[in-house]
Formats: sequence, structure tokens, C-alpha cells
Amino acid sequence: MGINILGMGKYVPEQVLTNDDFTRFIETNDEWIRTRTGIVSRPMAGWEPTWYMGKKASLEAIEKAGIDPAEIGLVISTTATADFHTPSMASVIQYETGAVNAGAFDLNAACTGFVYALDVARRFLETDRTIKYVLVSANESLSRFLDFTDRGSCILFGDGAAAAVVEYSDKLYSSALGSDGSGGKYLYARAMQVAPEIAQDPPADFTSDFEDSPLHKLRQNGKEVYKFATQALPKSFELAAGKIGITKDDIDWFIPHQANIRIIETAAKKLGAPMDKFITTLDHYGNTSSASIPLALGEAIEKGLVQRGQKLALIGFGSGLTYGGIILEY
Repeated sequence: MGINILGMGKYVPEQVLTNDDFTRFIETNDEWIRTRTGIVSRPMAGWEPTWYMGKKASLEAIEKAGIDPAEIGLVISTTATADFHTPSMASVIQYETGAVNAGAFDLNAACTGFVYALDVARRFLETDRTIKYVLVSANESLSRFLDFTDRGSCILFGDGAAAAVVEYSDKLYSSALGSDGSGGKYLYARAMQVAPEIAQDPPADFTSDFEDSPLHKLRQNGKEVYKFATQALPKSFELAAGKIGITKDDIDWFIPHQANIRIIETAAKKLGAPMDKFITTLDHYGNTSSASIPLALGEAIEKGLVQRGQKLALIGFGSGLTYGGIILEY
């Protein structure tokens, strides 16, 4: 079984930072950022909370799906940048959208979050046929976790949200999810200060080789993440495709996580697929973490690039280190 994407919605903040804006507080320039990342500008949350962006994207997705929100059986929010430790963003979005009969929970697989959540939605729809629709809302405010003195990372990320309403379908579908926790140290942001007596005698050595970092601020080892990402994107596709005998030539559109144009280009070469089959939105969104794939998909649908009946490959990677791929018919 598979899923049918009934409707998609998106929301991006009003505030936008261009490459030139960064020259006011770090040593960089537009050409350096553009040639190394493919990014020209990125939306940055000002007054908008994470849940608000998720709500706006979700309401649009529900409207385009043409359903009553009371018919939604489950809300999954994919965020690594929640406004609260509790309640979950999903619970807030469930209330704000009028999905009064839905269960709700957050899923944090970082930038691979939408792929993970879409697959979780598919499994709920398969195993509990009383659930008619699932709302998946990807909402991220990376700007609030950035160290704006670190020019290697602060230029990469943007904020925004995108959402999808999905239902059960017998359309083509395959998925593969993975993780390599040994690479957690290469991309992380601490949640809260640990009490000194605990920090002196940690119960495990998972964070023993993490770099010191300001509380909450994102830390990234760009070289290691690049090495992982250029392997993870093609691997995610190949694992999902191998389950159903699909090849790259059967795919109409690849929709990858939007982290860096060089990563996407390298992944395309390793797959032997032309870049004109890859949907990219890096230039105006930057890396919006779990929102990047659905933002790209939603925009491609709006532009008429992605059409009904086409085969899509959603492939992602992220902190964790996580990776995953979904092949579906739109």
C-alpha cells in the first residue's frame, strides 16, 4: 500500500536575509556564499513562533485537500526547533487547526524529519483503518539556534514550514530509513545545561568527544557532514528503490534535502541522474531542515512541475546522523 498526498501548504517568514546582509557582521561576501552553497537569500523568523508557521502551512494544506479538519486522525509535527519542551508542536497545531479528533506527537529526525514522518503516517494508515487522514507538518526555526559568529554555519539555514495531508492509497510506495548515531557529534545543538554533578560523571561516553559549544547553539563539522551527505542521499534512494525494483530512470523527480547545492550535485553524479531531474529551492529558502523537502515539493506542485501520476523520490539526511528515502506516486 501507499499514500495519496491530498494537499500541501507552506509558510515562510516575512523577514528575509540576503547574502549581502551577512557582510555586516561576519567576514564573507555574496559570491563566496553563492558559489559554495547555492544560497542567495533565506527567510528568518522574526515574530513568528515555530508552531505558528506550522499552523499556517497546515491550514493551507487542509484547505487544498478539501477536507474537514475534524476528520484528521493524527497530526505529526517534524521539528528540531520546538518552542516548548512540552507541549509538543503537534498538539498546538492540532488545536490551532481544529483537528479535534486527532492524536498528536512530535518527531525529531532533524532534516530527515519529513521523510520519517511521512513513512510513519503511511504505517498508521495501513494498520489503523479508522484513521482517514494524517496531517504531517514540518516547521523549523533554525535561526534561533544559530551562532551568528560562525560563518561556516550561520549562512546556511533558513526558517519556514510546510505541511501535507495524506490518506491511504494503493499507489506505488517504498521507503527506507536509517541512522548512524556515531556521527551525532558532527551536527548538534545542546538542549539544556546539565547539572555539574551529573556532567562530571556521565553515565555514557556518547558526548565525550563533542566540542564545547554555547548553550543551544548549533555546531556543525562541515567536512564530515558533507562526506556523510554525499553518501546518504544516493544510498537512501537505492535502499528504497531496491525493495520494489525501481531504477533512477523510472523517477520523474528527485526531491532532496536542501542543504548545499554541491551535495546535491555530487549525489546526482553518484546516482547517474541528470541535475534537471532534481528539484532545488536552495537559492531562496536555504536549509530549512525538515521543512526543506516539503517546501520544495509544494513549490514544484504549485509551479506545475510535479504532476499527478509522476514518480517521486524524496531523499534526505540530517543530524543524528539520520537518512531516509521514499519513492511514491504523486
